[in-house]
Amino acid sequence: MPNLYILKSAVDNSYYVGCCEDLHKRFKQHNAGLVRSTKRSVPWQIVYTELHDTMSLARKRETEIKSWKKRKRIESLVGI
Repeated sequence: MPNLYILKSAVDNSYYVGCCEDLHKRFKQHNAGLVRSTKRSVPWQIVYTELHDTMSLARKRETEIKSWKKRKRIESLVGI
């Protein structure tokens, strides 16, 4: 099932929002520095996930979360 996920960097406390079919594989890519947008802030930890029925729905949710302008809104979603 498609996953929406939020990562938090242990280096600079930044967040990354993404979606994928295979969360385990994608998470390994992020922490191996293979993803251009996240390689500067390795290591990452998964702080939030949502399962969706389709990749289209996961991408819509990703777009919604990325549109939030305030960090506090993401932190309230992940429970920080």
